[in-house]
Amino acid sequence: MTTPSIPGFTEHRVTVDDGVCLKAAVGGSGTPLVLLHGFPQTHLMWRHVAADLAADHTVICPDLRGYGASDKPAETGPGVYSKRTMARDVVRLAAALGHDRFTLAGHDRGALVAFRAAMDHPDAVARALFLDVLPTLDMWDALHGLDARVGFHLYLMAQAPGLPEKMIRGAADSFFGYFLDAWTKDPDALPAEIRAHYLAASADAVPSIVADYRASAGVDVDHDRADKENGNKLAMPVTVLQQDWGAALGYHAQGLWSAWADDLRHRTVSCGHFMAEEDPQLIASEIRALTGR
Repeated sequence: MTTPSIPGFTEHRVTVDDGVCLKAAVGGSGTPLVLLHGFPQTHLMWRHVAADLAADHTVICPDLRGYGASDKPAETGPGVYSKRTMARDVVRLAAALGHDRFTLAGHDRGALVAFRAAMDHPDAVARALFLDVLPTLDMWDALHGLDARVGFHLYLMAQAPGLPEKMIRGAADSFFGYFLDAWTKDPDALPAEIRAHYLAASADAVPSIVADYRASAGVDVDHDRADKENGNKLAMPVTVLQQDWGAALGYHAQGLWSAWADDLRHRTVSCGHFMAEEDPQLIASEIRALTGR
């Protein structure tokens, strides 16, 4: 199967750590913008948005460590797939491509990496946009009672190495396909070629995807909690776009985000979870509005 690509973008492989290279698609010219994908996807989730924004930005779309065509180091310790490590990858990637300061947007898992990058590297991240996510610490607090069943995969992949990987490998297409089907309001936003690419890429990355989620039930919580206790906040302008999960799970999303960012624009959207593919015009316009702030 031929791997889809973003028309007009060139592909790079950049070393960001010992034995770890990231694949990134780069296109356009202008102020730099880094876009981070979510689960169970690759950088191709940004294909429409990236092509639009390339008219006035240099757009960098990597596959995260452990996903897609980027390297997938073994989980030898909790730090290998911590969001702190993955955020450092992104900052090093941008620097290697000639950009020491950039706007950063992330969706889902990529939004957690973007959040950590913005917290740890405020000199590099000029502005940040987060799509359909809560900071890790708040996410776990928001899940409770029967309503927490919507996050069953979080609890499965939080378990010790062995069982989660075996269970998911045994039905990889069904497991990853469930989220592609359940989380979108517009199935046409994920055409067959793209859906097949996501399923194949995810099936090839089961151990590293699980390790990414496992870190979010351990070391990532520790990092968020330390920032919270020290009063650390996001220093740059922030935009957050989310579905209205708060009504179902009993939390106030804007209030939770306000505790992390003083310069915050929060908006509830009507499309499904895969909003960069379901409503790319909205996402591109929100990124342009953010870069103009």
